[in-house]
Amino acid sequence: MAQNLTYTRCGDYYIPDIRLAHTGTQPLGKYGRMRRAFLEQNNPMLFNDMILTENLFPHLWEVQQTCQKRMELLMADLLARNPAPDKATQQLAWVAHMNCLKAQAEEIVLQELVYGVAAV
Repeated sequence: MAQNLTYTRCGDYYIPDIRLAHTGTQPLGKYGRMRRAFLEQNNPMLFNDMILTENLFPHLWEVQQTCQKRMELLMADLLARNPAPDKATQQLAWVAHMNCLKAQAEEIVLQELVYGVAAV
């Protein structure tokens, strides 16, 4: 399979014109950005390999979507096990309870999907 590369001259150097195949406009969310930072800091060889094989952004988008779905499921499960106070009469207690549940769910998601080794 012959590939015809074109080059751009910059001073005395020729730089290959390389374009990424995945140029989607889908933005990375919170969990995708956290996963990217984790890979970059803790597993730079895998991070660089994923960049070179153009698997990084599809992986990050998948992690983002999986984390969002898992957060929704965990929040529903935690809320069923720990019912919230009445929102109409105890607004601050309701907010505190929901923030606590969200923190618990997010801690589980981060450990399982974002910082987990099996997430690759």
